[in-house]
Amino acid sequence: MVRCKHDGRWRRLMLGVVLLLGMITLPAVVRADDPVPDRTGAFMTVPTTQPSGSVPGYIKPDPDKTSLKEVAASLDAVAQSTSRNFYAVNMTWTLVAGFLVMFMQAGFALVETGLCRGKNAGHTMSMNFMVYALGMFGFMACGFALMCGGANATLGGPAALGGATTLDGMFTVGDGWGLFGTKGFFLTGKTYDVSALVWFLFMMVFMDTTATIPTGALAERWNFKSFFIFSIFIGAFTYPIYGCWVWGGGWLAQLGTKAGIAHGVVDYAGSSVVHLQGGSLALITAILLGPRIGKYDENGKPKPILGHHIPMVMLGTFILAFGWFGFNAGSSLAATDGRTPIVAVNTMIAGMSATVFGVVYMWMRYGKPDPSMMCNSMLAGLVAITTPCAFVTPMGAFWIGAIAGVLVVFSVFFWEKLGIDDPVGAISVHGVNGAWGVLSLGLFADGTYGDGYNGVAGGVGGLLYGFGAKQLAAQGIAVVVCATWNIVAGGLIFWVIGKVLGTNRVPAAVEIAGLDIPEMGAPGYPEFINSTAPEDVSTADINEARARIPQVAVSTPS
Repeated sequence: MVRCKHDGRWRRLMLGVVLLLGMITLPAVVRADDPVPDRTGAFMTVPTTQPSGSVPGYIKPDPDKTSLKEVAASLDAVAQSTSRNFYAVNMTWTLVAGFLVMFMQAGFALVETGLCRGKNAGHTMSMNFMVYALGMFGFMACGFALMCGGANATLGGPAALGGATTLDGMFTVGDGWGLFGTKGFFLTGKTYDVSALVWFLFMMVFMDTTATIPTGALAERWNFKSFFIFSIFIGAFTYPIYGCWVWGGGWLAQLGTKAGIAHGVVDYAGSSVVHLQGGSLALITAILLGPRIGKYDENGKPKPILGHHIPMVMLGTFILAFGWFGFNAGSSLAATDGRTPIVAVNTMIAGMSATVFGVVYMWMRYGKPDPSMMCNSMLAGLVAITTPCAFVTPMGAFWIGAIAGVLVVFSVFFWEKLGIDDPVGAISVHGVNGAWGVLSLGLFADGTYGDGYNGVAGGVGGLLYGFGAKQLAAQGIAVVVCATWNIVAGGLIFWVIGKVLGTNRVPAAVEIAGLDIPEMGAPGYPEFINSTAPEDVSTADINEARARIPQVAVSTPS
């Protein structure tokens, strides 16, 4: 790498700016400012009554001619109309937010495909396309029932949308500790209700995010048949079980009411339910699948394998950042919740600070900012703020994102040195920073929001604001349980699929030639890519792959 004589001076200048910024702004983190006198953003804000002229059925009573019975009927019409509008606004907001989250799938597809080689573009894009349908099938069949078919749902739920509080079915053990729901399979029974179906749509697109994360970590070598089956299991089983424990009123959400551990596990928009789950699945499956051929030399030293389309990656990152407003701000399932603007601003700020700090760290440590790491830093900040977005101040969000932006850079190289090949950094972006986001709530929550969350009175508060370490302890339990559940259950499912199919991985000859034609039947770039060329891979690389991937019958291409 060529470096000019001014590089050292430039790095020292950047370091000085960052340290100065820290000294100026860090004290602001631990000031629990609440600029709104009436604490707008209470757990559920009551809507104001509409002007009388806009209410259907309302007739302004004439005091001289109207009986008390007629006045009562008019007031009842006002109340009913207000109630309908209250729930209609919430439904509309939740649907629009869900549509934004669904569009994030396009962002994932662009990011992952751009970070892979052109000979695998069609295969990688196809996985991102099909995971939407496959995960949804599993979630519709039984995932939604297992996750949301129980009692005391803590993430909005049908109650915020004008329907029944629950679907009335939770399998419990001991003193009512919930494990999974038992009602709503194939969207039948009480699920055939507008409020429950809005809830399903929003939860489904969240599940889709979890299911797509392993497609990046396993890109360029994953057998499409294995991917097909595994994605269904994510939507049907692994994602919804843990999701029930946190968002479906299950045992992690009950740690506050039953065990006195603060508010229990709090995860506003899914750093654990969505991202840490996907990152943990990506970690165990990448270990089981092994690295790409040519990723490591004969001494085990990692070699760079460059993506083919950085502009595609950066466009996909912006699409994801845009969709994240639906991801986070929509997670109350209620536009009538006055905290929504704070959630949106915190989301934006965390992404910004992560990008800045990640680029500065990359620049100082390695001499260049690196566009792909720039994108991963932004995404890491967005992942980290997803849990605490409703419970922290903007300055809290700033520092949560700043830490995430540096953490993701360190993490990418850490896993690579351990021999775990992750072409897009999914383990670091979603797994490591999902864990950081969950823990950060236990540190930075300022106590101004969350009264009644998980059935516990008082706002959600963290260690830095004098609320003690109980909330941090609950968040730590969530990290351990989430990672363990997905590594054990997801790893076992992946291993069994490999045994049934014979392998989870394409043959070495296919991997070297490119997966597009052998796996999908069509190249992603027929005009530009010779998908049959073995590129610069030697027999030594094949032999090294054989040693690293014992479950694959590796053959040397002719």
